[in-house]
Amino acid sequence: MRKSTSSGLPEHEATLFRDAVRGTTPLASSARVEPRAKAPPPVPIQSLLDGHDALVESLAGPISGDQSLETGNEPSYLRSGLARDVLRKLRRGHWVVQDVVDLHGLNRLEARSSLAEFLAACLKRGFRCVRVVHGKGLRSPGREPVLKGKVQRWLARRNEVLAFCEAPKNQGGGGALLVLLKA
Repeated sequence: MRKSTSSGLPEHEATLFRDAVRGTTPLASSARVEPRAKAPPPVPIQSLLDGHDALVESLAGPISGDQSLETGNEPSYLRSGLARDVLRKLRRGHWVVQDVVDLHGLNRLEARSSLAEFLAACLKRGFRCVRVVHGKGLRSPGREPVLKGKVQRWLARRNEVLAFCEAPKNQGGGGALLVLLKA
């Protein structure tokens, strides 16, 4: 049986270690960094930005009914039978975006399939408001968006879609849509 030291090392290894470190000075223990007990909680940056944008827009004053539906060439859709107020609330950030799908780089078939799968998953999870990023077409031939119009038509034909509008600039602007789904 081998003889061991109090550190659990065999005696010959402990002797070798002591010979190797002879003449050295131990580091002061006060220079050590104590590990954190717990990481700080995450900051919901996107939710804060959404709230800030809604507050800034509400302080700008009321907008007319015509402005609330169309402000230029912005794409929007509102299922018949719903109050115009729904689209206005969607634009103003009344509902927080709960999930995002990015269709960049997909062809038409892949994009349509991905969008259908995404919407089905969101419905199962009970999400009401989602963002669909279709891109602005800046890398497409002729710099024309390929998916933009198609995504709008696909969404308008889906029963679970109540409304959609162009996303705010900080969420993709003309390259994305905010979509309101059935509860």
